[in-house]
Amino acid sequence: MSSVNPEPSAIGKQSRNGSATSPNRRLRDTLILLGLFTLVLAGLIGLAAATGWEETKHQLMKLSWVQFSALLGLSLVNYLFRGLRWHIFARKLGLPTGLMQDLRHFLGGFAMSVTPGRVGELVRMRWLKRETGWAFERTAPLVLIDRASDLTAMALILGLALAFSTTGIAGGLPVTILALIAAFAATRPRLLAWMATMGHRITGRFARLWAKVRRAAHSLSAFTSPTLIAIAALVGVIGWIAEGYAFHLLLMWMGADIGFAKAVAIFVFSTLAGGLTGAPGGVGGAEAAMVALLSLEGVPLEVSLPATAIIRVTTLWFAIGIGLAIFPIAERKSLR
Repeated sequence: MSSVNPEPSAIGKQSRNGSATSPNRRLRDTLILLGLFTLVLAGLIGLAAATGWEETKHQLMKLSWVQFSALLGLSLVNYLFRGLRWHIFARKLGLPTGLMQDLRHFLGGFAMSVTPGRVGELVRMRWLKRETGWAFERTAPLVLIDRASDLTAMALILGLALAFSTTGIAGGLPVTILALIAAFAATRPRLLAWMATMGHRITGRFARLWAKVRRAAHSLSAFTSPTLIAIAALVGVIGWIAEGYAFHLLLMWMGADIGFAKAVAIFVFSTLAGGLTGAPGGVGGAEAAMVALLSLEGVPLEVSLPATAIIRVTTLWFAIGIGLAIFPIAERKSLR
């Protein structure tokens, strides 16, 4: 890939002059984080109170610290495998970054997982711009291919899990197909370029923005290798299967063994369904889907509620915790 000087952009200027507004943004993101956590916690507590505190407490006490640590360990497997995939994509794009640098960017971005539309995760692009000089439109394909690979891996897992489970999930097949279509569209340079052109023609505005989208779309051609796509899919499947297996173990430990395939299907479907709601991090939607699907499998509320709360703490909120710990380090290193 040719080396060109990154052109100035509105986003670039914003990142250079954003020191004055960053505390306000951090305060806003922190308030969003606390608000979402409070709302979900209040909902789960309300349901727990309705089903009986003693039963819920009894189920929670079944889980030892060793078992809880095992759940965190499996989530960490997911994060590290996906971080490795991020590194593979970064190298393929031609970014002059190392493995530990890419892991720092990837994991640090988790701190912004619950921003609306997860746009806060674009902070990774800001770090890359500071450290490599690459403009946002040059690193945008990295974000697109990473998100597309997640959709592909989760769609494959959900499809296979549904195929091997004794009972299906209402809406499982449509969600699988939609995820695959979205992943396909996000990795087709010509399709995205055409969509950008049509967007410009329809709106008649934001010419520079649509031009940047077209340039980012053309950069996706670096990721069209079948071998690369297969490796990325495999790495993503291993990562997400680890968290699905954690959910299966948790249900078994709580005395509600519904089978590995069905547990994985419910976990992945709920995660995708939560994302479709548009809520930051899928908060609220994922929990509701998980409790509902477990109930359909005959799992009582006194088990499904604590199981849902624990798996979300050890997956989504654990990731956010890691991100919050790494974020200031990544921010400080990017400013050197």
